[in-house]
Amino acid sequence: MELDSSGCSAPGCWSLHQMPAHTLHQTHAPEPGSVKPLPAARWLDLRGPAQDAFHAQAAARRDQVHGRRVFLRAVVELSNYCRQNCDYCGMRRGNKSLPRFRAERDTLRRLLFDHLPASVTDINIQTGEDPVAVREIVLPLLAELAAAGRWGLSVCLGTLDGPLYDALRQAGAGYYIIKLETGNEAHFRGIHAPGSLARRLEAIHQLAATGWLVSSGFIMGLPGQTEAILDETLALLAGLPLAGSSVSPFIPGEDTPLAGAAPAHVDQSLNALAALRLARPDHVIPAVSAFSILAPDGYSRALRAGANLATINMTPDAWRGSYQLYSKDRIIMSESRVLRAIEDAGLEPSRRGLIDSLRRSPCPI
Repeated sequence: MELDSSGCSAPGCWSLHQMPAHTLHQTHAPEPGSVKPLPAARWLDLRGPAQDAFHAQAAARRDQVHGRRVFLRAVVELSNYCRQNCDYCGMRRGNKSLPRFRAERDTLRRLLFDHLPASVTDINIQTGEDPVAVREIVLPLLAELAAAGRWGLSVCLGTLDGPLYDALRQAGAGYYIIKLETGNEAHFRGIHAPGSLARRLEAIHQLAATGWLVSSGFIMGLPGQTEAILDETLALLAGLPLAGSSVSPFIPGEDTPLAGAAPAHVDQSLNALAALRLARPDHVIPAVSAFSILAPDGYSRALRAGANLATINMTPDAWRGSYQLYSKDRIIMSESRVLRAIEDAGLEPSRRGLIDSLRRSPCPI
């Protein structure tokens, strides 16, 4: 096998020269067939030195495009109402034991304007799929944040309609996060993921066509996930008009139909992140907090495997425990935890914002 630029000859490694030059940084869909992710059979069970080399190769690919700086954003979770009923999510509408909340806008305003860490360059506003919260809380809050002109603004709000997407853009958001969770239609239906896979794909194309930077992603280790589904999912993500993508390890929620399922394996999840980075070196890829649930050093390992976005959780304590994307025992990524993980990975926080970098430079650093 040809050695790559980092000297890796492990079974999962891929020469840097095999990546077409035009895919090294782009937010439009690549030409059909131009990006072919490595088959899961080549990377899923890598361990030891072979895994280390695979992760190092993915990190080198990231460094070539983005440099060794990590984007740093804050997330505030302001509603756990959700009209969807996904089997894997504790906020599903069928969870009658979950106390529901919509945050108070004045509290959020004080939090973000007066207590946001200076290291943060971007803010992500996240809810369950709750159009009421979007209209009553998110839109006015975005307008105030945008008027300050200090941060890039992203949102993760589920599948909405065209007028609401437009209103969010007009209010100042520029980056929309909308996950696929799986790229296989039958699997998507089987886990009761939001709406339909076709509708999610339509939303991604609609958002990208109307000026949004879009990020998507999938859940690693979902029950029913096979190597063939992994291959299908990675190929789908690699071919979409995205600026970012993510791998979220499956963590079974206590009050969900999948409560008794096994969690994702940390090594397989990290390998999936590295494979995603190799497929799309131009993408912004986050280290998600679920990696810390799987392993104490999981977050820093995700950064060493190719991630380049870290998130500080700013959700007020009064609401944080009811925002149950994962289990009730969440790992909250504070500023100190995030900065320590970045340092442990041999990286440094970016001085430029995520959205600002993607808009202004072909190679954000």
